[in-house]
Amino acid sequence: MGTVSIENVRKVYGGDSDIVAVDDISFEIEDGEFLTIVGPSGSGKSTLLRMIAGLEDITDGTIRIGDRVVNGVQPQDRDVAMVFQNYALYPHMTARKNMSYGLQLTTDLPEDEINRRVMEAAEMMGVTDQLDKHPGNLSGGQQQRIATGRAIVREPSVFLFDEPLSNLDAKLRLHMRTELQQLQDTLGTTTVYVTHDQEEAMTMSDRIAVVDGGELQQIGTPEEIYNEPRNLFVGDFVGNPPMNQFKVRLSGTSLVADGFSYDLSERVLEHIKQYADGVDEFVLGIRPENITLTDSDEPNAVRAYLDVREPVGSDNYLHFDIEGEECWVRVPGDVKPDTNQELSLAFDEERLHLFRQSDGINILAQEEPSLEAAAEQ
Repeated sequence: MGTVSIENVRKVYGGDSDIVAVDDISFEIEDGEFLTIVGPSGSGKSTLLRMIAGLEDITDGTIRIGDRVVNGVQPQDRDVAMVFQNYALYPHMTARKNMSYGLQLTTDLPEDEINRRVMEAAEMMGVTDQLDKHPGNLSGGQQQRIATGRAIVREPSVFLFDEPLSNLDAKLRLHMRTELQQLQDTLGTTTVYVTHDQEEAMTMSDRIAVVDGGELQQIGTPEEIYNEPRNLFVGDFVGNPPMNQFKVRLSGTSLVADGFSYDLSERVLEHIKQYADGVDEFVLGIRPENITLTDSDEPNAVRAYLDVREPVGSDNYLHFDIEGEECWVRVPGDVKPDTNQELSLAFDEERLHLFRQSDGINILAQEEPSLEAAAEQ
């Protein structure tokens, strides 16, 4: 089984002052799942992957692969195969030798079985005509395919990828993303993939684990991460253009910002009653595609000054100023309002996010308030 279990795992680097790289993270990866760990530089994502691989010792906690606890088990004995950011190919070996060397070193498989696996992986990765070349004579994309092929021949329970596409240009990254997805669909092997690129995470994954500051911020499907961010960090990190954010204060049944006032529905007010913990200061979040242009006399219309219109493929990105706060709106490409004028915006209330300023928790991502709880309020 290719299940992976992370249980209360910590990694602390010693020295003059202890540095906590991974802090009490727990989650399960199902057999055959493609899970991506995403976060900014220094968030602990690669350290976590290296602990699964056995390349870093853990300070506390337990890691299981299948039914076996692998704390202290050597990397070559964990039944995992890893593809690195720099590919880690031996420059003096041919591509064929790079793919076969690990099997020759760590197994007693007969040579004909090793050759069969190498040819099968090479065909899968489309590099059969590159096998007799050295890495220095291969392009970046070919090196990436050879490195992936080297992992395939191991026939592991789990694939581990550490930012494998970051050294490729944008067009090749897009192509290789598709290849890796097809590979995982074909093999059905559990895959743990680390990246700082949210677009890679959103397009490739069954689930995403968002980490920051060594802590797990949220784990869920791409749709859950995007549409129901648990906290302000996740809402801000995922999405391009980023989520619009406005500091607001609750006044009666309205949210008041510097440039507008927004009347709230009963649904939002019930969430505030149950989950606000007595605070009245929030960050109102809404994604650019959840804002539309509207008439000025519409309820809750927000007046904003349009200063920039950016054509981006089939869409236009509109940049507004609302009393000094910036606001991005994404509209279809045939919507082309003139700049340097004041317009009215409508927020889709079903897509609002309301984060407590005190701790960043999204109170609208919590469970719907029960009728009993609402009555008690």
